[in-house]
Amino acid sequence: MTLMHLPRRGVLTAALAGIVASPALAQSWPDRPIRLVAPFPPGGLADVLARTVSEEMARSLGQPVIVENRTGAGGNVGAEFVTRAAPDGHTLMMSSTGILSANQFLYPSLPFDPESGFAPVSLVADMTKVLVVHPRTPARTLAEFRALAAAEPGRFNFGSAGNGTTGHLGLALFTSMANLRVTHVPYRGAAPSVQALLAGEVDGLVDNIPNVVTHIRSGAFRPLVVASKEPHVLLPDVPSSPEAGLPGYEMSPWFGVVGPAGMPPPVVERLHREIVAAIRQPGPQAMGERLGLRFVANTPSEFDQVIRAERARWGRIIREAGITLG
Repeated sequence: MTLMHLPRRGVLTAALAGIVASPALAQSWPDRPIRLVAPFPPGGLADVLARTVSEEMARSLGQPVIVENRTGAGGNVGAEFVTRAAPDGHTLMMSSTGILSANQFLYPSLPFDPESGFAPVSLVADMTKVLVVHPRTPARTLAEFRALAAAEPGRFNFGSAGNGTTGHLGLALFTSMANLRVTHVPYRGAAPSVQALLAGEVDGLVDNIPNVVTHIRSGAFRPLVVASKEPHVLLPDVPSSPEAGLPGYEMSPWFGVVGPAGMPPPVVERLHREIVAAIRQPGPQAMGERLGLRFVANTPSEFDQVIRAERARWGRIIREAGITLG
């Protein structure tokens, strides 16, 4: 007998049972170890964040939170695994901007649906990009660089951690907004691209601040703009995009926790509370300050809105730049 065919008293009883069951479900979860998938290699930011959050959550929940690296295809391998898992809150993923908002435009096909395959739980952190150039570059400001690049289209080479990475997308956003043409040189990872700039193989990078802040402070790299509305705490003297004359140039890749679509709302709500509590602990806060991360704990619905907005933004940029993978 379906709910709609129950007598009125039966409907009321069923509704009350649901109200009582929701908190009970949240309290009974988790009843076994939780698997938190990091879809990128060990040592990367997704992996570091996953391990930091998992340690705090395990202490609070009384169950192990095991980080499992399932890597490949720009995070798609791990994402597919999570979408195929039971939606009971025991399999989660530390996702990136790319997996949920960009990969569907970069790859000809995906083995999962980024729009319907996941249940957003909460953003965890984001990280601002900075545009840097080699000191041999004559430009000392963003305005000077734009003038040089406009006068000689294609003269400047910019590296990245690889095709379709956030550094590549950040470069594409910059050249689109500034109406410039530079040559993109993809490398196999962030470290090789940084080494290439140190060696003078390329003229510039758009990279995460922690990857280059030491070289900026030593004078090996010259920063021209932080890709955000405001100056960054690790680089207070580097102009923000409005200060540099390019308002709207904002590039802050984010990481957040998702699970398979269909997770019970009480479990999602409990997960959200646990993540908020985890990132407020002294250990994660100290790590965030050291790496220049901004911890963000928003609600599942707010996280969903962020994903949708980023999907529209990066879809447009990727199509305009003609970037494809696979």
